[in-house]
Amino acid sequence: KRIGKQNAKEFFAIDFNIIIHFNSSSEDAISLCDELNAIRPNSAISIQANLDHMNDVKNLASQAMSAFGRIDGLINNASTFYPTPMGEFSEKDWDALMGSNLKAPLFLVQELHEELKRQSGFVINVTDINIKRPIKNHSIYLAAKSGLDTLTKSLAKDLAPEIRVNAIAPGAILEPPNKTWTDAEKNNILSAVPLKKMGTEIDIAKAAIFLAESPYITGQTLNIDGGKSL
Repeated sequence: KRIGKQNAKEFFAIDFNIIIHFNSSSEDAISLCDELNAIRPNSAISIQANLDHMNDVKNLASQAMSAFGRIDGLINNASTFYPTPMGEFSEKDWDALMGSNLKAPLFLVQELHEELKRQSGFVINVTDINIKRPIKNHSIYLAAKSGLDTLTKSLAKDLAPEIRVNAIAPGAILEPPNKTWTDAEKNNILSAVPLKKMGTEIDIAKAAIFLAESPYITGQTLNIDGGKSL
């Protein structure tokens, strides 16, 4: 919704046609499509899918293929994020966090890999810098993102030489949904960031374009974290 929106705008700006996936944020997706199509007609569509449901994942891939007749790249950006303290989570939480963060990216690649191969395309997965230094009470989410990081490397081998697969690991980029950081919280976050500033959605989108346009990079994770991982 936030990083995905900026990715769409930046790739649109370099003449990609855009397929925007949404689950429940239909107004945002339709509004973005309208904005892009007003600039370049018939260049963007939105498709609804619940990535927890395999039929939706398959239908999303099928509709995406039909939209413009080709797929040049896939960005696995959709993510479920919330804390799961020990003693308070259930199998439902496991399924929800693993679903959008790990299962859906893998099966979307499987559905689209033949077309991506034809186009010598790319896959970009969005992981999380915190998989290296886990934050408290997010064990399931971080396990899923760690799996996606490993999946990136595995798929880079499996799908070479035709398809390049890389990842972006954001650091302090955005406040969590429905939360505003206090000044004290921001200062605490920035104390671990050498560049002493927050990143933006544009930083992520520019990194995605760099990876999409780099024909000799695959299997890599690019940290966009202001140096926090140093």
